[in-house]
Amino acid sequence: MSERAAPFFCPYCGDEDLRPNEQGHGAWECAACSRAFQLKFLGLLAPATSSDTSGGEET
Repeated sequence: MSERAAPFFCPYCGDEDLRPNEQGHGAWECAACSRAFQLKFLGLLAPATSSDTSGGEET
């Protein structure tokens, strides 16, 4: 079984009193604001590329 990182604070109120929720993997509940939320990893983003790195126009 692999362990996943837990959130450090609630994304709604900022409190640190979080507990795993019964809804399943990645679900958390905040005791301070009584909200439940779920974290989901979507994937890695490709780095942005640009063909023009000078940032200016030629004169």
